[in-house]
Amino acid sequence: MSSLLIPKDYQPALDLKQTELAIKQIKDFFLRSFSTELRLRRVTAPLFVLRGLGLNDDLNGTERPVSFPIKDMNEAMAEVVHSLAKWKRVTLAEYQIEPGYGIITDMNAIRADEELDNLHSLYVDQWDWERTMTNEQRNVEFLKQIVRRIYGTILRTEFYICETYPQLRPFLPEEIHFIHSEELERLYPNNTPKEREDLISKKYGAVFIIGIGGKLSSGEPHDNRAPDYDDWSTPNSDGFLGLNGDLLIWYPILGRSIELSSMGIRVDSKALMHQLELQGKTDRKELYFHRRLLEGSLPLSIGGGIGQSRLCMILLHKAHVGETQSSIWPDDMRKQCKEAGMPLI
Repeated sequence: MSSLLIPKDYQPALDLKQTELAIKQIKDFFLRSFSTELRLRRVTAPLFVLRGLGLNDDLNGTERPVSFPIKDMNEAMAEVVHSLAKWKRVTLAEYQIEPGYGIITDMNAIRADEELDNLHSLYVDQWDWERTMTNEQRNVEFLKQIVRRIYGTILRTEFYICETYPQLRPFLPEEIHFIHSEELERLYPNNTPKEREDLISKKYGAVFIIGIGGKLSSGEPHDNRAPDYDDWSTPNSDGFLGLNGDLLIWYPILGRSIELSSMGIRVDSKALMHQLELQGKTDRKELYFHRRLLEGSLPLSIGGGIGQSRLCMILLHKAHVGETQSSIWPDDMRKQCKEAGMPLI
């Protein structure tokens, strides 16, 4: 069921032609800055992978991948990627990327089960990145260090685009606040996870919520995560579980929080088996990706994705992600957006 937020008296700061130019300027600037900041080398990524290798991202575990048979390969089934979380780790190994360096790619995906609204589209475009790390860096302090560097790149991009288009004014805070999902639940015990995200994001402007995927004191996770890429179960030095999280900002135009990145330190062999057991998915250990991880032929890594259209949306002060990407939307949504002054590309 589609839903739509319509801001009162919304007026786009840039017209369609300015918007198209600004989208490219943001993408070019951010990619250069981010790649330099984390020492990431560009690689070419697949749009689809073979079914049965364990390479596709299961997201929340319920989404169905778009699939098709390959005529010239005896009807073997291919799946359009949801993201490249596991593929990137294999690529780090194949390219022999040393610790302190990583890869970045333009990831394009189709998520047919997405519920369409101001932020969610059938088409997903993000910068997918992965960085080799050492065992000594598998801690929450290193996670926070990387998050601060990512957020710093977002701030630099905001400054650049606001200097280029003076009608845009910066609104992101200088610092990002860290909180564990368990602390967040204790802080707002009577609210849903989404309501908690809105409350904490509005308070601080930008927040990174640590430990998403494992069960909290309430018996429920803050949000679901697949068991085989992010490490959401390893104890950390803050006294909680998890070495992953989501980066969110408060977005005044829509009056809600917006997730810009989901990322984290990836599972090692011990965490992989533990998380597979927790979710009753130990049969996956026989898949190609999981076998390689368990046998030790994949490097330790940290990685994530940063939504391209969503970042452009908030930096250009747009009210709908369809103003910064071309996709398919319900006819009634297109009509509502047009009447509200939200021109969808």
